[in-house]
Amino acid sequence: MLLKVGDNITTDHIMPAGAKLLPLRSNIPAISQHVFAPVDPSFAERAQAHDGGFIVGGDNYGQGSSREHAALAPAYLGVKAVLACSFARIHQANLVNFGILPLQISKEDYQHCQPGDQLRIKEVNKKMVAGQPLVVDNISQDYQFIAAAQLSQRQVEIIQAGGALNWARQKLAGAG
Repeated sequence: MLLKVGDNITTDHIMPAGAKLLPLRSNIPAISQHVFAPVDPSFAERAQAHDGGFIVGGDNYGQGSSREHAALAPAYLGVKAVLACSFARIHQANLVNFGILPLQISKEDYQHCQPGDQLRIKEVNKKMVAGQPLVVDNISQDYQFIAAAQLSQRQVEIIQAGGALNWARQKLAGAG
């Protein structure tokens, strides 16, 4: 796990706004260096060093604005999934659109996870297609828990394609 955050994490926590970052909006490598800077200034460096990973969050993860960069920049850093007790609706859709799997977990399992735990999820595609819950192995604690991918069939296809742009390209290539 790259980071564990609490409840009511806003898109400002994930991707800060303001005059300092405004000139970087179209420079994804540069703007990604500021992901979670208000919460953990070393996040971007750690995500790059580990070639991405997972974020664990509490209730209402991604609340606030509909800032797409709060999903785009973490995707650039290799974030594969966000495991949270609940998601803000628009942010959850943005995560899917940028190929990050939003997974809902229980409050008990959230509390059990500790910063730095090594998490693994097997058979993601197979279980998503079948509509089955995913089993998360917390290797660090020798503990397993269930995560639910509450996605439509279209959203499953988008995640499998690596995001909405890839999904649309595949659809267009298939139509031609």
